[in-house]
Amino acid sequence: MTCVPYARARSGIDLRGDAWAWWEAAAGLYDRGHAPRPGSVLVLPRQGRLRDGHLSVVTRVVSAREIRVDHANWASGAAKGRITRDQPVLDISPANDWSLIKVWYPPAGDYGATTYAARGFIHPSGLPLGRVAAR
Repeated sequence: MTCVPYARARSGIDLRGDAWAWWEAAAGLYDRGHAPRPGSVLVLPRQGRLRDGHLSVVTRVVSAREIRVDHANWASGAAKGRITRDQPVLDISPANDWSLIKVWYPPAGDYGATTYAARGFIHPSGLPLGRVAAR
């Protein structure tokens, strides 16, 4: 499984396209921000090995600088395509705005050496903004 259908199914955020495109696609439809909430989707743009970007679903906020996420297809090698649950993510941005993160790397038992830029969080809000419930 890839991160996009996994994030869509877990969060209820009904967006399509590559992971990197979700941030702009959510504009005007869903609330976006730079503070994590359980159930929100963390959006990583295209960068380095993430040629399509990446999406993770926030499962809990541990502190102002640490969250846990579930996501699919983050690992490489034999674990590629698998779902990873309760994975720590650390905000290392100077402004504490989640624009720069590190992700836990299980083989090292620590956060990996790679840092990732992040666009922010798309928040599910029941219905997407601008859409009306069927009566």
